[in-house]
Amino acid sequence: MSNTYNWGHPKRYNDFSTHFKRMFERRVQKVSIDAGFTCPNRDGTKARGGCTYCNNDTFTPSYTNLKVPITTQIDQGVEFFKKKYNAISFLAYFQAFSNTYAPFDVLKRFYEEALSHPDVIGLVIATRPDCLSAEILDYLAELSKKCYIMVELGVESTNNSTLEFINRGHTHEETLEAIQALHERGIHNCIHTILGLPGEDKEMLLEQARVISELPIENLKLHQLQIHKGTKMFRQYRENPELFSLYSAEEYMDLVIAYLEILNPNIIVERFISTAPPELLVAPKWGLKNFEFVAKLEKKLEANDTYQGRLYTK
Repeated sequence: MSNTYNWGHPKRYNDFSTHFKRMFERRVQKVSIDAGFTCPNRDGTKARGGCTYCNNDTFTPSYTNLKVPITTQIDQGVEFFKKKYNAISFLAYFQAFSNTYAPFDVLKRFYEEALSHPDVIGLVIATRPDCLSAEILDYLAELSKKCYIMVELGVESTNNSTLEFINRGHTHEETLEAIQALHERGIHNCIHTILGLPGEDKEMLLEQARVISELPIENLKLHQLQIHKGTKMFRQYRENPELFSLYSAEEYMDLVIAYLEILNPNIIVERFISTAPPELLVAPKWGLKNFEFVAKLEKKLEANDTYQGRLYTK
C-alpha cells in the first residue's frame, strides 16, 4: 500500500519537503524578511487593531525607512543556514504582515532587490486575499515565468461569521476570488487556516476540508488556535472562556487525521501546527516542537492505517 499513494512516496500525506526536493533537486530554504508592511484592518482602511489573535495592537508601516535593508536581511539568513547545510539555495520569504499591501513601486523595488541576491532563486510572499490588485498579480505572473513565485494567503476560515468575529476584514468570497486569480495566472499558491477558532466545531472544520479540496489550491498550512498575550483574543479568553474549546495535542492530532482523510490528495501539506515564544503563549501549552508533533502524527496515521485523501470524494 505504501507505494500506491498519489504523490509517489511512502509518507501517508503529500508532504511539502519531499515535493520541494523533487522540484529543485536540492535543498531550498526560506529566508524570512520583514519589509515593514502593515494591513488594511490595522491602519484603518478596513478596521483598526488587526486580527483578534494577533499580538500587536498598533503598527506603523516602516517600509519607507527600513532599519535593516532587504539585502542585509537576506545576507544574515544565508549566512546562518549555510553553516548548517551544503548545496543550498534560497527563497526570499516576505513574511511579516501583508506583503502586497504597499504602493506598486515599493513592492517592485523590494521584490527585485531580493531577486538580485546571488543565492535567491525565488520569492514567497505572504499576504491577505483582499490585498492582490490586478497590477501586482500581473507583475507576479511575469516574474513567475523567470523564477519561483509563491503567494501565501491568510485564509484562516471559510466561514464568514468567524472571519467577522476575529476582525479579519475580508470575506470567504474574496478568498475564492484571490485563489482563482493566482491559479489563472500560473502563480504558485499556499493558504493558511486556523483550526479551533471560536464557533467552529469539528464538523465545521471537516466541511472546511471539503470546501478547500475543490479549490485550485497547491499548498496548505494548518495552525492550531493559540492564545497569545497582548491580543484582543486573550482578553476574550479571560472574560468569556466558554467561547473557546482549545484542543489538547491528542485531540488536535485526531482532528488533523480526520481532516487529512477528507483532503484532496493533490494538495501539498506544508505545516500542521504553529509555534510561539513561551513568554507569549497563554494556551494551549503542549510542550511539543513541530518535528515532534509530526513524528507522532505519522506514527498515528500508520497505526490507524489511514492517509491523506482516503475519504476524499470529488
